[in-house]
Amino acid sequence: MPEQLIVVGLVGRYVRLEPLMRTHVDALVEACQVERTTYGFTQIPEDRAGMEHYVDDLLRDWQAGNVVPFAQLDVASERAVGVTRFMTLRYRDEGELPFAVEIGGTWLGAGAQRTGINGEAKFLLMRHAFETWGVTRVDLKTDARNARSRAAILRLGATFEGVLRRWQPSVVEGEEGLYRDSAMFSVTKDEWPRVREHLESLIG
Repeated sequence: MPEQLIVVGLVGRYVRLEPLMRTHVDALVEACQVERTTYGFTQIPEDRAGMEHYVDDLLRDWQAGNVVPFAQLDVASERAVGVTRFMTLRYRDEGELPFAVEIGGTWLGAGAQRTGINGEAKFLLMRHAFETWGVTRVDLKTDARNARSRAAILRLGATFEGVLRRWQPSVVEGEEGLYRDSAMFSVTKDEWPRVREHLESLIG
C-alpha cells in the first residue's frame, strides 16, 4: 500500500472516518440489519460471513493501492454505521499522488441516514482530496435510476455531467450479468471553494 494512501484524522461533528478494519465487522453487521429497503441499488452483506468477505476484499484492494476504504463512525455512539471509500484513483505518474479520485462505495445503516453523517463525510473526503492530495477533480456517480442518490449528490453541490450508458455491472438483485447506466457528477478544483462553503453551511 503506498504510504500516501494512509489517511487518518478525518473527524467532524457527526462522523469520524477511520481506516476500515476487521474490528468494524460486528458493528457494520448490526448497522445494516435495521432496515434494508433503501439498499435496492447497492449490495450490502446480510450476515457476518458476508460482511467479513466484503471487508477482506476492500482491505486487499487497499493493500494493492486501488481504494482507500473507511468505516463511518457515528461520533455520538462511537459505533461504525457504514462504509465509504476513495476509489478509481487516477495517476499521472507512478509514485505520485492521484490527480483525480472518486468518492463512492458508500452506504449507511438506516439509523444513520438523514442525520448529517453522509454530507459531513463527503465534506471531509473532498477536503482531504483537494487540500491534501491536491486533486483536480472528485467524481461521484450512482445508478442512473437511483433518484434518491442523485438528489443527494446534487445537494452536495456537485455538477451533473451526464449518463454513462452500460458503464458497469448492475448490483441490483435479479440483474446479475446485466450492466447499468451510471449518472456521473463531479466537483473540480476551481469549484471546490464554493462547494466547501456550501457544505460547511449545511453541516452548521
